[in-house]
Amino acid sequence: MVGPEAPLVAGLADELRHRGIAVFGPSAAAARIEGSKSFAKEVMDAAGVATARTLPVARPPCVLKFDGLAAGKGVWVCRTQDELDSALEVAQEPFHVEELLEGPELSVFALAAGETAIAFPPARDYKRIGDGDAGPNTGGMGAFSPLPDVADTEADEILEAVHLPVLRELASRGTQFQGLLYAGLMRTDDGLRVIEFNCRFGDPETQSLLPRLETDLLPLLAGDLSHEPEIADRAAVTVVLSGGNYPERGDQGTPIEGVEAAEATGALVFHAGTALHDGRLVTNGGRILNVVGVGETVADARSAAYEAAARIDFAGMHFRSDIAADG
Repeated sequence: MVGPEAPLVAGLADELRHRGIAVFGPSAAAARIEGSKSFAKEVMDAAGVATARTLPVARPPCVLKFDGLAAGKGVWVCRTQDELDSALEVAQEPFHVEELLEGPELSVFALAAGETAIAFPPARDYKRIGDGDAGPNTGGMGAFSPLPDVADTEADEILEAVHLPVLRELASRGTQFQGLLYAGLMRTDDGLRVIEFNCRFGDPETQSLLPRLETDLLPLLAGDLSHEPEIADRAAVTVVLSGGNYPERGDQGTPIEGVEAAEATGALVFHAGTALHDGRLVTNGGRILNVVGVGETVADARSAAYEAAARIDFAGMHFRSDIAADG
């Protein structure tokens, strides 16, 4: 199972299949749906999937997106000319310019095998570094599911409107998609619009979705999509603990304390940017740990996540305090 996007875009799944190794993940050709914003727009236009309009000129309000992979950070929202000027100073070439959409965001994951797919419930992540969506974009500072404004059952409607048309369009080009097709969406006044596609289990939404899964995951990964996944009627909230200088740069070698104490509360703690140094757990990245609370309601899960996160400590540790506050 290939987790990161860069190896998929580089063709790792192709090479593994060529060697007869079972693999979960799309081919390099199919992974272009994440690897190139312009390719994704072309596919969506051909498939009739609603998305933000591409703009010929960068003029506020607009969004600048690096056309290749940027670990979730190659996006600049420009509502003013000053913001646009600042973005143009740092934006990597080639970049893509599109209209600025407004509305609540959500993510819907679909397990895909060619033109067949099944959907997970919607989740919502928090991309900016600070409370109230302040500061620069990150790879994600937290997530939760279920959502208060999008029912779990709506995932199938979104699958029909978004994922399946794209899968059929890719198949018509001789590119069967095998793996996880992640749609980042925004609910605007004009309806649902696709912001982006990813070609793998997205972080940190995955940490809030899999704890709700009752079905055995392995047959799903192996391509058995004959049955809808069974989703438990419970909530999960993920809080990301990052280094103090993230997303500008990561943190290495800082001792981490309290993970066992956090897990003792019943929370799940996923390692994202850690390492062992002489047997001691230390930081080794930008987003260091993902702390997941599970409960009967979003409020219960949120309390569990933050109670566990409070048990963990390392110098410079940062996390948002408003994850799932609107849940």
